[in-house]
Amino acid sequence: MSEQAHNEKCKQCNNKLFGDFCSNCGQPQRLKRIDGQYIISEIGSVLNFDKGILFTIRELLLRPGLSIRKFILDDRNRLVKPVVFIIITSLIYTIFQQLFHFEDGYTGYSTGEGNSATLSIFNWISNNYGYSNILMAIFTVLWIKIFFRNYNYNFFEILILLFFLMGIGMLMFSIFGVISSLIEINILDKGGAIITILYISWGIGQFFDKGKIVNYFKGFLSYMLGMISFAFMAQALGILIDMINKSS
Repeated sequence: MSEQAHNEKCKQCNNKLFGDFCSNCGQPQRLKRIDGQYIISEIGSVLNFDKGILFTIRELLLRPGLSIRKFILDDRNRLVKPVVFIIITSLIYTIFQQLFHFEDGYTGYSTGEGNSATLSIFNWISNNYGYSNILMAIFTVLWIKIFFRNYNYNFFEILILLFFLMGIGMLMFSIFGVISSLIEINILDKGGAIITILYISWGIGQFFDKGKIVNYFKGFLSYMLGMISFAFMAQALGILIDMINKSS
């Protein structure tokens, strides 16, 4: 090996390189150029059944609470990262809504005619599912902390729980929305909403203790009160802005 090779350092951790990979952090000495094969490989890594989006969806459908608890406490490599997951699923919902033009039954809201701040806020919520889901999850976490105060999970761990569950909820709404559009019967508002709420309640209850029936009921109350609190705060903010605009 030449003297130049001996003097080369890892670009990631600045450790001396001896061979093709850094012995300290595992970074390759030289990255392969990005080409078509690289793009195909990246798409495959996202979709694969070992630790990609499809595996994550399967695990969250079959054993949501248990899978998320394992992600938080034991293994954070197999499931897709929670923030990425909720953004991807929200994007999927938005794409399907644009393609099939089904009515928004998730956060749709009407507050009369005009250009009120309240109407503008709820229109923003309807058009920005990734952000609005994150905001609503924050309110739901607060209620979960109240109902499950005897469990030793912090704010951010419960937030991860909700990101995963609400991401699956967005996929459920996408499916019901497409079916509603194809059969021209609105099953999104009732069927989609009920199944999604029951799923999230089940996931919350299973996460804390699947053997306690009361936990599923507390999960249901936490999620419903989180939605109500989020809607109430959004409306209160809109009313406050309207009052300030009228007085100025």
